[in-house]
Amino acid sequence: MGGDTTTHSEHECIVFDNAAVKRGDRIIWHHGSFTIPYGSVTAIVGTNGTGKTTMMRAELGLQPLADGTLTVLGKPAGTMNRQIGYVPQSYTSDIDSNLTAEQSVLLGLTGTRFGIHPVTKAQRAKTHEAMAFVGIADKAEYRLSQLSGGLRQRVAIAQALVADPKLLMLDEPLANLDLASQRAVVHVLARLNKELGMTIQVVAHDLNMLLPILTGAVYLLDGHPHYAAMNDVLDSSLLTHLYGTKVQVVTTPQGDMFVTPTPDEADDVIPDTHDPREVARFHRHEYHHDTNPGA
Repeated sequence: MGGDTTTHSEHECIVFDNAAVKRGDRIIWHHGSFTIPYGSVTAIVGTNGTGKTTMMRAELGLQPLADGTLTVLGKPAGTMNRQIGYVPQSYTSDIDSNLTAEQSVLLGLTGTRFGIHPVTKAQRAKTHEAMAFVGIADKAEYRLSQLSGGLRQRVAIAQALVADPKLLMLDEPLANLDLASQRAVVHVLARLNKELGMTIQVVAHDLNMLLPILTGAVYLLDGHPHYAAMNDVLDSSLLTHLYGTKVQVVTTPQGDMFVTPTPDEADDVIPDTHDPREVARFHRHEYHHDTNPGA
């Protein structure tokens, strides 16, 4: 942080100050004023078209602001990108599927210079370290075309990690993955945050799988971005407003929280949702079909 003239706290990783973004003549969101601390795991949530990916692009300096300011890692957005690891949603379609996993991760150090160029022992060691951390060391020689979607997503994360970023940003990292692959990716993110203290930001449509690791969320609502700790975001009325459909938040005795969209029903129909005690019993695998759910 040497030479940093900003007055913001050294604990603030991302700072929005009355920020606004336009697309053409249309304001996507505005009046964004909040801070995201170092060491946090934050989701950017909202319905389609509210500007979730646009927000991440603004943080990377790829989308100019129409108003206000935005600093990332203590400097104006875009100036510290060498210390940011970024995993785009389109990673698997953008990269050459004939590359091996190791070659793909190496690109995080060498850039996108394809062809013959020397790779140092240090670069190869960093590549293997990143692959080992995300659990794909044994897949180094596999081509991306031979790997499942979940493994390719871990290759993408390893590529973002290999240069030791301070901030990791991922756009819909769980999209189109099966349940086991989603859990594996979340486990990698949890380790990065807990063991390396890495600040992580995730664009996400569904919060459920990420709930165990999230510390807060930026939610785009009515054209304004807001930031809140997860305990405040996990509110049925807020989430119902946010997603435009009835959402129920259930807490089990084990502390697990489920954000559960109810089936599409007319407004005058009482939602057919499980009593929280039933959900808790499902979770403990002790549910028996009886006629007294309150027992």
